Amino acid sequence: MQTELQPFDVSHVAALRELRAQPGVVRWWGPVERGFPFDEPESQRFAIVADGDVSGMVQVGEENWPEGRHGWIDIFVGDDFAGRGIGTAAVRDALQLLLARGHHRVTIDPNAANAAAIRCYEKAGFTRVGVTRASWRKPGGEWSDELLMEFVAL
Repeated sequence: MQTELQPFDVSHVAALRELRAQPGVVRWWGPVERGFPFDEPESQRFAIVADGDVSGMVQVGEENWPEGRHGWIDIFVGDDFAGRGIGTAAVRDALQLLLARGHHRVTIDPNAANAAAIRCYEKAGFTRVGVTRASWRKPGGEWSDELLMEFVAL
């Protein structure tokens, strides 16, 4: 399967909003934000395109203060595209983008119960650091744990 990260443009919006509203995505990301996909200007977002179809989104961000400089990644893949290696390929591409920008450390923090995401990130080279307890509030208001994972290139 051929995957690529494409910088957002208006042609991606309808497909991304549809994917973002799917049950498997909402389970981990919560309800679709009103301004999605242009609601987070502090990150750089890309449409994940697999064999010509918009299949999800990956976003990257950077902490640039010198004492703790690192990059981070967040991602979702639509329900119909899950389990096909698309997420792993997109994470690897996003990781390479951040490494090329000079980051030696990149983090990702899936919900600790999201076994599929954790497997995906491990396949992409991330290792488990530890669990951050009650660090993300689910849509219903209940707190859940996240697994902090990192990729370090020294």
